[in-house]
Amino acid sequence: MDLQVGDRTGSDIFNKNGLLVVSAHTVLNSSDISKLNLHHIDYVDLMIRFDNSSKHEEEVILPEQEISKHAKAYEEAVDGIKDLFEQVEKSGKLDESQVNDSFAPLSNEFVRERDVVSLLLTLNNQDDYTYQHSVQVGMISYYIAKWLGQTNERALIAGKAGYLHDIGKCRIDKAILTKPGRLTDEEFEEVKKHPAIGYQLIKDSNMSEALAQAALQHHERFDGSGYPHGIKESAILPLSKIVAVADIYSAMISSRVYQKKRDLLYVLRELHRLSFGKLDPKITQVFIRNMIPNFIGKRVLLSSGETGYIVLTHPSDMFKPLVQVDDHFVNLTDHPELVIEEVYV
Repeated sequence: MDLQVGDRTGSDIFNKNGLLVVSAHTVLNSSDISKLNLHHIDYVDLMIRFDNSSKHEEEVILPEQEISKHAKAYEEAVDGIKDLFEQVEKSGKLDESQVNDSFAPLSNEFVRERDVVSLLLTLNNQDDYTYQHSVQVGMISYYIAKWLGQTNERALIAGKAGYLHDIGKCRIDKAILTKPGRLTDEEFEEVKKHPAIGYQLIKDSNMSEALAQAALQHHERFDGSGYPHGIKESAILPLSKIVAVADIYSAMISSRVYQKKRDLLYVLRELHRLSFGKLDPKITQVFIRNMIPNFIGKRVLLSSGETGYIVLTHPSDMFKPLVQVDDHFVNLTDHPELVIEEVYV
């Protein structure tokens, strides 16, 4: 109860079920403190105690200002990847310095934002799916790598791999990519060429082999059902496995010409299902475990038409939380007929 906005955490904070509630080095905002209270966290290790007397008022950044700042960086990164696509179409090669400049606005913001759910909900409003998707996959890949315990340097490589994973689509007919309906077999075969095209573009540009392999393998699946080569499990490189999880999650939460976006919690449930045979189970489970606490405090629309707030996740069924609707609580584990249809900031 002694916490105040501006305090910085010294270590990761977990609830009694072992779920990450707030990461280490987070500058706490009011939402973070509410989340800690909701999880009945009694003690928090602080790295820095915010001292109101030692800071000028204008130095305190409010949550709304943070979202605006992230949105600006996100939009810059979307513009950057769009420019990269256009540049590759003209020259046939990637300019590594341009890649770094385009990726910089995003990478600079990674370490500032911990509530990934709020970030995705706030920023998932761009019209151009291909470019928005590239930025989201870069962002999610970075966080997955961090949650796996990788260094910030390696996590940034994962972020860049996600950012460039679809660069091969610059050579795919835009009419196919934006077709408002199901693709024909011939059109889908054309789309399936983009991983190999992306691999070659990155290789020809003398960029990292790891980035090239991530572009090549992000549609491969553990059971060999993926493309372009149908390889299995150990043949898929670790970085590619991270990007694959991020790619599927971003694709499913986004609106596309032929697909209505689905809520973030529903898609996590789908990822859980895919972790049995399609995706790396460890990476997928780490992603889910770290995303779930971010849903605490989010407003939701239930299939009954009621709206409420998630107040607690269930220890045995992460996808059936406790929801407060007005002055009563709805435990979704006791109501199988109810589902969350949408999640809001």
